[in-house]
Amino acid sequence: MLKKYKLPIITIFTVLFIDQCIKLYIKSHFPTGEVCRIIGDWSRITFTENPGMAFGLEFGGNYGKLALSVFRIFAVIVGFMYIKKIVNEGEHKVFIVCVALILAGALGNILDSAFYGLIFSASNDYEVAQFLIPQGGYAGFLQGHVVDMFYFPMFDGQLPNWLPIWGGEHFEFFSAIFNFADMAISFGVGIILVFQKFLFKPKPKAELPIS
Repeated sequence: MLKKYKLPIITIFTVLFIDQCIKLYIKSHFPTGEVCRIIGDWSRITFTENPGMAFGLEFGGNYGKLALSVFRIFAVIVGFMYIKKIVNEGEHKVFIVCVALILAGALGNILDSAFYGLIFSASNDYEVAQFLIPQGGYAGFLQGHVVDMFYFPMFDGQLPNWLPIWGGEHFEFFSAIFNFADMAISFGVGIILVFQKFLFKPKPKAELPIS
């Protein structure tokens, strides 16, 4: 029975394993801030924690975060149901993998929010978080922060003065700090958008019987 779901199951568990191994290592070994530079100034590992939505946005304080977490859980449940549907309907394997990547990425960030606040002390610029301390974690269930670490500021400079709106202002590309789960989501969405004509070929219509 589970054999036909083998591809999405392997995809989801592989993404979750890699994502959580990276996050647990970063969280338990480094204070927040820059960890190392991979290639020059434009490729860095910078440990930060995202308390809210993507790109560090927040809304509604603790209640807003709880609502967001509940919505994410609901979205993941719907995602599992959708994967079951497209597998049973025989959709393209690449499309199934892409949906599994998106689902795994969302689930990976939910795990941070749900459990990291319970099992770790708070991270800051001076101290490394401690695991399972007697005093308890830094936040309750679904109130934890998402661990981000990949930072690729490929361009850091000043915009030309002749630009009418942002001329002369500081500009950085790419300024977002993200994690492996975010990469899985972006990759899944990107492949679907770029190859949608290939993935969603019209299915042949059944011929009506000749009377």
